[in-house]
This record gives sequence, C-alpha cells and structure tokens, in this order.
Amino acid sequence: FHAAASGRPCLNLDAWAMRAGTIATRIGELSNDAELVICEGVMGLFDGADVPDDEPAGSTADVAAVTGWPVLLLVDVRGQAASVAAVIQGFTRHRADLQVSGVIFNKVASPSHRAIIERACAAACPDLPLLGWLPRHDALVLPERHLGLVQAREHAGLDALLNDAAGVIERNIDLDRLVALARPSPLTGGTEAPLPPLGQRIAVARDDAFAFAYPAVLDGWRRAGAELSFFSPLADQGPDAGCDAAYLPGGYPELHCGRLSTASAFLGGLRTMAQAGHWVFGECGGYMVLGERIEDAKGVSHSMAGLLPLATSFAKRKLHLGYRRAVLCAASPLGATGTRFRGHEFHYASITGEGPGQSLFAVADAADRDLADAGRVSGTIMGSFIHLVDKT
Repeated sequence: FHAAASGRPCLNLDAWAMRAGTIATRIGELSNDAELVICEGVMGLFDGADVPDDEPAGSTADVAAVTGWPVLLLVDVRGQAASVAAVIQGFTRHRADLQVSGVIFNKVASPSHRAIIERACAAACPDLPLLGWLPRHDALVLPERHLGLVQAREHAGLDALLNDAAGVIERNIDLDRLVALARPSPLTGGTEAPLPPLGQRIAVARDDAFAFAYPAVLDGWRRAGAELSFFSPLADQGPDAGCDAAYLPGGYPELHCGRLSTASAFLGGLRTMAQAGHWVFGECGGYMVLGERIEDAKGVSHSMAGLLPLATSFAKRKLHLGYRRAVLCAASPLGATGTRFRGHEFHYASITGEGPGQSLFAVADAADRDLADAGRVSGTIMGSFIHLVDKT
C-alpha cells in the first residue's frame, strides 16, 4: 500500500534482524532519493520479542532510537476520552532515548469527543503538538486474510481507496506542521548487502502467489553485480533459460495451488534448472512449492515441483510466528557451513511429511532457545520456512 501510494518501494527496517550497517545502507539510499521518509511502526511502540538484555527487541522504539527519527503517535481512541492523556503521557516518558514529537487521534467519534481528548492532552502534555484527528471512516477499513491485509496488488479499488484516504488526511491533519517535525538520521553511509547473490543471473518469482521478497535482499544482489529476471508462476512462466539460479520468495501459494500444480512450464523450468545443477532457493511459500505436494484449505492435495522431500498442508493450520536465528548446515551460495543469519517465520502451514536428508538450518528463537532444525537441501535445491533478513 505504501508503494502504491508513494510510487516508491516500501523497505523494511528491523533493529533486531539487521546489522547496523545494513540499516545505515537502507537509510542512506532513502535519504539520497527522497524529500521525506515515512516509517510506519509495527504493533505498539514498545512491543518486541523476548531477547537477551544486550539486544534490541525489534520494536518500533528500537528503530526510532537507532535511526534518530522523531516519533509520531497515532492513537486509537475508540472507547476512551480523557484517559487518552494518561496513555500519551506514559508513552512520552517511557524511554529517554526517544523523542515523541506529535500525536494524531484515530477513530474519533465526534467533535465533542475530540474536544474532550484535546483538553485533557493539552493539560497533561502541554508541549506535545496535537496534529489532528481522523474520524471513523468505514470506507478505509481494509479486508484481511491470514498473514495480514489482502495485498494491495489484489485490491480492485486501490486508486479510489488511496484518493479517499488522502482526502480524509488533508481535511483533518495539519500536514505542514507534521512535515516540519521531520529531521535527518545521523545513521547513513553503509554499504552492507544482507545476503550474497545466488548466482550471476537470478530468476525471481513475482506475482500474487510469490510477493514476499524483501527489496533490501534484491537490491543487495544487484549491488553485488547480479542481474535479476522476474517471472510469474501463476502465468505459467518458467525461469529464464539464461539464468543460473532461481529464487522463490514467500507469498500465498496455498491460495493458488490448483493453478500452480498445472503450470507445466513453471514446474518444468524448475526441474530443468535442478537437472542443470543450478541453485534454486525457496522461502516459506516458495519452500512449499519446491516440495512434493500442498494440501489446500479444503483438504485437496496438489502436486508441486517434487524437488525436495516435503509435503505441507493448509487444511491442518497452525500458526508459526517469531524471530529466528539460523545457522547454515550445508555450504551453498548463501555461505559456508556455519554462516549465521537472522530472519523470521510467519505462516499457518503444517509439515505433514518430510523425508530424510540434510537440514538447511540449525535454528534458535530470539531468546536463543534451540528449536528444531529447519528446511532441506537436496543437491542444489534448498529451502525453509524462514524468511532471511540479514547475515550476522
């Protein structure tokens, strides 16, 4: 949605999973190519993972502290009025290394509701700018599915939605005052690439079934000299024959496995790459497709590429969610055995069959508690449910 609204790529910053140099690289690129950088937080400002005391928890507050960017609180005020002042006061005082620079109230019921909140906040936090309020507006409620919002690329009325949202913002937010709060980050100038390229010319799957690729990873491959060639498995396109590696990122193959199972050019192209000894790497949904079969939500089994000894099910749903520390168990283009990465896992699929073979990663969670090994390697085919974010 950010990319559609701004016309620019939407990048991920993660204070737990990314090295400081990787974050600096991303910020440097953003700062050199934009007048204004808008960073949306995740969950509550201070919510993060259970980590050792010497590590950032990956919260929005940690990102703000690392980058030096000011914090704008967007507060949902449904079901409360003057109590909002105590919430905001607590947020402004909770961490000394953050600068909370402004507040916007969201889902305000009426002008009188707004007036009560504004009076209470002005008394409790007189120096904190109140930049505006957003009324309840049902047209801005977005449809959801497992893993989050229905993707922007699947939203038929996207342009109308964005125009409506822009109008609501313009009518109710002091945008000039908001922009005046921005300040540059001192953290710039890095040249880090998160992951080494899989090959010299990499075929990257990209469509509604394979949409969860991090721009930082793809940009890092380009900076390292690799050429990327995109293809759509849902359109039954296979990897370009001139590529020497393929990458299947995560996405929603479980919603499209009927089409994917009959995409002969796509599946045949993957098998041709395997026969030629080219590296093929699948993450999460991509890992599922490299397996033997996927069971959809109705319990129907669909054949996949059959390049890894794996069967998965979306009918037997179970949430897998969390940061992951991953240590490479077998040498590959990703690195030598023992190379360490950080990433995350977020899916509802269950493994119903996993044949013998070499695991791809030894895994621990954010608190450094050991988990079961993850993924499989078979020749030059490898994959796991972990989304890799950066080396460590």
